[in-house]
Amino acid sequence: MDYFSQSFSVALDLIFRFDPTVWRVVWVSLEISIVAVMISSTLVIPLGTLIALNNFPGKQFLQQLLNTLMAVPTVVIGLLLYGLLSRQGVLGNLGLLYTQWAIIAGECLLISPIILNLTVVAIHSSDKRLVPTLLSLGANRWQLMLIVLSETRFAVMTALVTGFGRAIGEMGIAMMLGGNIENHTRTMTTAIALETSKGEFEFGLALGLLLLSIAFLVNMGLQQLQRDTE
Repeated sequence: MDYFSQSFSVALDLIFRFDPTVWRVVWVSLEISIVAVMISSTLVIPLGTLIALNNFPGKQFLQQLLNTLMAVPTVVIGLLLYGLLSRQGVLGNLGLLYTQWAIIAGECLLISPIILNLTVVAIHSSDKRLVPTLLSLGANRWQLMLIVLSETRFAVMTALVTGFGRAIGEMGIAMMLGGNIENHTRTMTTAIALETSKGEFEFGLALGLLLLSIAFLVNMGLQQLQRDTE
């Protein structure tokens, strides 16, 4: 118990004296995760809205596929992208392997099914009278999408927070595609694994505490925003 208490004290000291090594890892993780969520949400939220507002053959199968993709092991995504981005791969000439953009691409593939599926569920769970009312008032397709998204904004924001949490806590993709390069592709999760294996438990604990704190602050901010607008 004394060992853990001492480690916890050292971890807090690393955090509150703003140790540059610790906070550089945090910044890299935040940068990668935020960019991945921005790219993914820009693409899949409109797509999810279209899927939810329209009926078409295969829609049920598509939703089942999305549910399956939400559970895809991260190492599978990392393996597929590694094959594409490696020097012998189709996209090897882009030189993206072991860069932040490789991790971002992997995280986009990881969180897109999550955000897409939760967006579809959010719109399906909205007031059933909303869409018929808007159509009767003469709303066109784009107006319909914007109003429906506005009415379900908190559920959609929850989808984004869920995607962000999944991205920032990802290790397999970051390790395989980023290479855990210090000050470049070393994220909180890969640094925790590395430092703990080296016996630097205090450093790993400091990053673990910051990872939990970020998740807590993001969720607290979302709840506060919801309360303020009710």
